[in-house]
Parts: sequence; C-alpha cells; structure tokens
Amino acid sequence: MQQLECQNLTLGYEGKTVVSGLSFTVEAGDFLCIVGENGSGKTTLMKTLLKLKAPMSGHVLTGEGLSPNEIGYLPQQTVVQKDFPASVREVVRSGCLNRCGLRPFYNKAEKLMAEDNMEKLGISAIAKRCYRELSGGQQQRTLLARALCATRKILLLDEPAAGLDPKASVDMYALIAKLNAEGISIIMISHDAASAVKYATHILHLGVGAAIFFGTTADYLKSEAGHIYLDIEEEDR
Repeated sequence: MQQLECQNLTLGYEGKTVVSGLSFTVEAGDFLCIVGENGSGKTTLMKTLLKLKAPMSGHVLTGEGLSPNEIGYLPQQTVVQKDFPASVREVVRSGCLNRCGLRPFYNKAEKLMAEDNMEKLGISAIAKRCYRELSGGQQQRTLLARALCATRKILLLDEPAAGLDPKASVDMYALIAKLNAEGISIIMISHDAASAVKYATHILHLGVGAAIFFGTTADYLKSEAGHIYLDIEEEDR
C-alpha cells in the first residue's frame, strides 16, 4: 500500500530552486535511500516530507492513514544535541510527546512502548545513563528508539551513521535493515553508496536541479547514474 507520494515537487529556499520536477512514491515496507551530491536538496526534501518546509510547488500526499505526526524522524545531530543532559530513558520517552497532546505526563502504555523500544535496540542496560556520556553509536541507538516511539509505520533517517566508527556504522545499518524487515518503511539519506545498495529496495538519486534516477536498487545498479556514482564512491575510499 502506498504511504507517500510526491507529485512534481519543486524545492528550494530563499527563493532559490534546488530541485524541480521531483516525483516518486513510497510503498509500505519499502527501504528508499536518497543519494546525491552535496547541495542537491536531500535534506530539503526530508524537511518537506516532514511538513517542516513547504514545497515551492507540487504536492506531498500521504496514504494508508498516515499522518505527519506518525512519522518517526532521526535527524543529524548538532554539537549541542550531543551534549543533552537527560537520561536515555527520558530521551526515548520524548518520542511519545505527539501522542500526549495536552496531557503533561506519559501514560502506562507510552512508558511500556519506550521500554520495549530500548530492549529492541539493545540499550535497556544503559537506560539510566546520561545521554551526553554515551558513545556515538549508543546515542544513535537512543535516538532511533525515540523515533520508534513516534511510529510503527515509517522512519525518516538523515545520515544515521554519520560520525560513527566502522563497526558502529555496520551495526546501525544492520539494525535499520532489521526494522525494515519487521515491516517499517525506511526513507534514508546516505553518502555511503555501498550501504545504500546493500540494504535499500529503492534508490532516489538527486542531481543538481533534478532527480537523476528513481527506481529499484537492481535497476539502479544497471543504470549509468549508478555506475558513475558508485565508481566515484569507490575511488574516494
């Protein structure tokens, strides 16, 4: 079933167009990886999907009963966010805030959801530890558990392995793939082309000003855009 559809989007900021004519769909259970050069509009697209930024033109439609507050989001961390003085449990529970409405406390079901998601991501043992004292990999797992408290349908991830050491990166991608296998749709921005084609079912490749490719990973691997991009990434390693 279709969860998201983007129709002829034009995206930009301060009156400057970044990408135009962008159309693609995300079906339930898809793993879409967004790749492309810096400045091609990847993060701007992510903000548009989250309704944090309006498109200059075009439409973003949701299906399968999906509403914007049911989308889990894992953003890139800032230096200030990495130093956040709260416990792991507090950070994870905060993913339930949209469910609370005007209620100034978490109910039993929300607390249980947070505990379940910490268990799922292997961080129950550090639930009482201060977030800013954690390793990069532990912080990302905490934020992913927080995002899961917001949704059981779709996750938007902006460079989830950025700044992690090689082992932590591999573990993070494997964890995301496991969540996808359990039925959660994934939309992920990544500069790691090798991981993108290993885990994603679909690729959206943004170029400067327009989409270069949208389709299955298998078709991307056969395309000229895929060959050029993957060759460049391999040379940079």
